[in-house]
Amino acid sequence: MHTEASRPVLRPAASIPHRLGSPAMQGPLALMGTPFPYARNAEIYGEGDEAEYLYQVISGTVRTYKMLEDGRRQIGGFHLPGDIFGFEAGETHSSSAEAVNGAQVLIIKRSAVMLRAERERDLSQQLWDATTRELQRFRNHMLLLIKTAEERVAGFLLDIARRTASTTSIELAMSRQDIADYLGLTIETVSRTFTQLEQSGAIALATSRRIELRNRAALNRLNA
Repeated sequence: MHTEASRPVLRPAASIPHRLGSPAMQGPLALMGTPFPYARNAEIYGEGDEAEYLYQVISGTVRTYKMLEDGRRQIGGFHLPGDIFGFEAGETHSSSAEAVNGAQVLIIKRSAVMLRAERERDLSQQLWDATTRELQRFRNHMLLLIKTAEERVAGFLLDIARRTASTTSIELAMSRQDIADYLGLTIETVSRTFTQLEQSGAIALATSRRIELRNRAALNRLNA
C-alpha cells in the first residue's frame, strides 16, 4: 500500500505542458490530472487503498492483480497506453496495480472527474466507453480461463495484437510468469505452449518478448 512518502504529489493540470500527443491519449480525460512515472514493478495502488483517483496509461504497461489466500497471484488485466483503470464500485480498491515495465500514468482525482462528468457530455461518454471496455475485457478473460492451455495462449496473443494494432508481430512487456498468472497456468505450461505454437508454425519466437504471428488463421481457429 502507498505510504505518505510514496504518494504522488498532484499539481493542477494546467501547470503541466501537454505532452500527451500520443494517439492513445485522446478525449477530455487526457486534459486533466498529472502524469507520474513508475519504475518497473512499482506499486501504483494496493488492494484496500482508498480509491480516490482514476488512472490512464500514457506509456508502458500496468497489471492489476489479487493475491489469493494460498499465496498465488491472479492477474486480472493488463492496461496499455490509453487504457483507463482504477474504477471501483466502492470506496476502496478491490485489487492492486503495478507497473510492469517503466510506465507513465496520468492520475486524476476521482471526485473532480465525477463532478465534471455531470456537466460535460464528452467526458461522461469517455468514462462510459472505458467502463464498457473493461467489462468486456473481464468477460473475455473469464471465458479464456475455461479453455485449453493452447487456446488461452493463442487468445492472449491475439488480444495483445488487437489492442496494439499489430499485424505481424508483438512485443510483450510482460514476463512468462505474468502471462501464466493471467491465464491461470503454470509458467512451465506457458513456456511449453509457446514452443508448441512455434513448432506448429503459428508463431515464431524472435526473442523471449518479441513474437512473430506467422499464421493468424491458425491462432484464430484456436481462439474461436
